[in-house]
Amino acid sequence: MDNVRPIKRNPALVELSRDHHFALLLLWKIREGLKKQVQPDRIGSYVIHFFDTDLRPHFNAEEELLFNRLPANQELRIQAEDEHRRLHGLIDTLRSNPGNPDALKRFSETLESHIRFEERTLFNYLQENIPEVELSGIAASLNQRAPVSAAPWPDIFWDKKSS
Repeated sequence: MDNVRPIKRNPALVELSRDHHFALLLLWKIREGLKKQVQPDRIGSYVIHFFDTDLRPHFNAEEELLFNRLPANQELRIQAEDEHRRLHGLIDTLRSNPGNPDALKRFSETLESHIRFEERTLFNYLQENIPEVELSGIAASLNQRAPVSAAPWPDIFWDKKSS
């Protein structure tokens, strides 16, 4: 096994990395549902709910607190904003047809790639290039963020017991 060290995350970015963990869990749920041949509209409805309650506020926080710390023409900012737009577009596709299995797959692939980019590249760049005092301000703003919806989703399609 390679000697891969965990990424040392600046405390200012920990909450956003935690959000990424839950988004990766969403990807697992999508893939479990598709593997179990759950009706795609059941999966799509959950994805739309998760996007509205978790991902949209997460994207807004990143855009307002992080991306604007970079010049508008900076390559990493352009990529991150472009990926957010693509994910919004895929959700719009799912809103018009929640049972579209191709859109679910494209959404999960795009989201996974985006999370990996932010965790491995963008966040590392930001924590190395944003002054510590600004990072502390970002952390304070993130800590004041309204908590995401903790309401349970009634259709646990990814669970072995429910199909």
